[in-house]
Amino acid sequence: TTSLYSALNYVNARDKNIITVEDPIEYQLKGINQVQAKPEIDFTFSVGLRAILRQDPDIIMVGEIRDLETAQIAMRASLTGHLVFSTLHTNDSVRTIMRLIDMGIDRYLICGSLRLVLAQRLVRRICFHCSESYKINPAILKGFVEDPDYYTNYEFWRGKGCLHCGDTGYWGRVAVFEFFSLDNTIRSMIWDGATNDMIKEKAENCGMETLFKNGLKKVIAGITTIDEIIPLATDFL
Repeated sequence: TTSLYSALNYVNARDKNIITVEDPIEYQLKGINQVQAKPEIDFTFSVGLRAILRQDPDIIMVGEIRDLETAQIAMRASLTGHLVFSTLHTNDSVRTIMRLIDMGIDRYLICGSLRLVLAQRLVRRICFHCSESYKINPAILKGFVEDPDYYTNYEFWRGKGCLHCGDTGYWGRVAVFEFFSLDNTIRSMIWDGATNDMIKEKAENCGMETLFKNGLKKVIAGITTIDEIIPLATDFL
């Protein structure tokens, strides 16, 4: 939600008509028209989205795509010149493609409407009161990186546990991101029926940084621990 609202604030301007449909409205955003979905009275995301499109919006935010109808309306709205933001539950950014296909979205709609997918996870931040450095056992990274021994050149960090963090070794959280941008090559692959693995391999070859790789950077920077980012290596789960 924080990332979604940040994106809306970034594009917010006086000459832009921005309308959202949310459940619930978590923050009041100045200059943005926010609508509360109420499924109990059949005012769902799809119903709200249809109503929003009658208000000539420039930018639309749908709190969550939960069903085929909402997905279809959102994607068709993007094809008619609207910038649409939304959320969808998947393990990583590339799996968004297959998730939409599984929901029943036609590939041509995905190719024509989807521009960028941001996947994110929150991991625990190392407590700065009790952090300590150590040398990692390369066996821990075996199967997750190409050359585990390379990382023995780095200092890794962890929290010993103290009164400030309740002996957990962690204090607060930090986000790990994965940006998946769709270019013409990726769109052609989707149109031709490419698998998730094929699309992900192409995206990585074009420079996409996976959740795990982004998390590993934060591990090396001493922000979080290797234990927190191992679960992000979705290719190996």
